Amino acid sequence: MKIISTKINDLYIIEPQIFSDERGYFFESFNEQKFNIKFPAINFCQDNESKSSFGVLRGLHYQLPPKAQTKLVRVIKGKVLDVAVDIRKGSPTFGDHVSVELSAENKKQLLIPRGFAHGFVVLSDEAILSYKVDNFYEKKLDRGIIFNDINLNIDWKLKKEDLELSKKDKKLGIFKESELFRYTKNQYD
Repeated sequence: MKIISTKINDLYIIEPQIFSDERGYFFESFNEQKFNIKFPAINFCQDNESKSSFGVLRGLHYQLPPKAQTKLVRVIKGKVLDVAVDIRKGSPTFGDHVSVELSAENKKQLLIPRGFAHGFVVLSDEAILSYKVDNFYEKKLDRGIIFNDINLNIDWKLKKEDLELSKKDKKLGIFKESELFRYTKNQYD
């Protein structure tokens, strides 16, 4: 696997090695032994999967400590724009975001550490997204930031009228009023 740094520390794009021929393809979507060489402190405990239609926007979500979650996100079918926002107070990239197109075609994955809000929008007719987490869901620690917060200035690549959000996501608060994380260096050690 190829690990690619982004403009934000601790946020990585992972490209698997793909073996393909006229019959199809094979790749390791996750190999704990190889993954732990670079990220020994991450222990995934659950796999999640979601199916969404064109224009569905989910996010921006995160969980507070002690149940904060690292996520390893990939798309099995279709295409999404995946977004991670640095909400670590004191981080040199606090409030910045990275947007990555994840698709069944490119098979890229995004490793989103604790201290980031995460969301995605479906760019294809339908998308199936799969992701690993290193902590279980805790409703009382579940938080979010409204997708169109002007301070974040995220380009979701679709017109606002094409977006479909849940009732919960339509009511999320703004970034300036969010509960934040304390920044620590060397998150993966």
